[in-house]
Amino acid sequence: MEYMTTKEAVQKWNISERRIRQLLQDDRIEGAIKASNNWLIPVNANKPADKRSIKLDNSEIKFDLPDNYFDKVDELNKKLNSKRPIPKETLKSLKDSINLEWTYNSNGIEGNTLTLRETQIVLEGITVGGKSIKEHLEAINHERAILFLDDLIKDKKPITEWNIKNIHQLILKEIDNDNAGKYRNENVTIKGATHIPPDYLIVPELMEKLIINYEYWKKYHPIIRAALLHGELVKIHPFVDGNGRTSRLVMNLSLMNSGYLPVIIKKEKRLEYYNALDKAHTTGNYTDFIKLVNELEIEMLNKYLELL
Repeated sequence: MEYMTTKEAVQKWNISERRIRQLLQDDRIEGAIKASNNWLIPVNANKPADKRSIKLDNSEIKFDLPDNYFDKVDELNKKLNSKRPIPKETLKSLKDSINLEWTYNSNGIEGNTLTLRETQIVLEGITVGGKSIKEHLEAINHERAILFLDDLIKDKKPITEWNIKNIHQLILKEIDNDNAGKYRNENVTIKGATHIPPDYLIVPELMEKLIINYEYWKKYHPIIRAALLHGELVKIHPFVDGNGRTSRLVMNLSLMNSGYLPVIIKKEKRLEYYNALDKAHTTGNYTDFIKLVNELEIEMLNKYLELL
């Protein structure tokens, strides 16, 4: 890959070097790498839009929840935090169990036929007879994506387009390398859904707006914010495949960044999950989906508390 310096980017994009350095600091220039004290920017990187020039409209997003709706989940989270630090072995056991269930259910929602036990065996490096290579890779890739989230959280990295693409790249690695980590260049439909994703030509613009909206949603409870991020991301459907798994991973990244636990949408709840999303996408009403995420967060907090 060819790179340019910040000074060359100044000339190419006609913006100040100070502005470019700020964009680099905010992880808003895809593929940029730091070499010693200097930044190198891919020559084909897109010029990030000026946030001040993007008009946002959240008028279509609505939800109807009582003021004290999150009291229970916040109380449980506070109780869990009072028990920290959790012993290392206990924490590892919990995380291993959750990562397995998360991988099994998220892939199962998308049609993967591996059982929970078979998923565990695959993650241990053993091949399961009668199952496709694709199903094996889906399990391995999803676990690697979870580990990538852990690294992002540890390094306090923000949620950016670049990191969303990196998560997606891990999901489709060796399954569809041509489309892994890349926005779609064709129009798609969502099987069984009323909502039709937007034209592929405006996906980059919508994704940039999504990240800016995500900052705006800081005024909401973290569960609302994470639910909206998932819902609006899968509404854009930026990738040819892997949108659901990527969106669930990104939602959990948001929850964990805010001090909550990742949630697991069970494949048995697939219809309730899809209906809540389709309602949000066609009417703008996210009440049902936010309630679903909140219930799952309470479930996960109780699971932790029961074992501590």
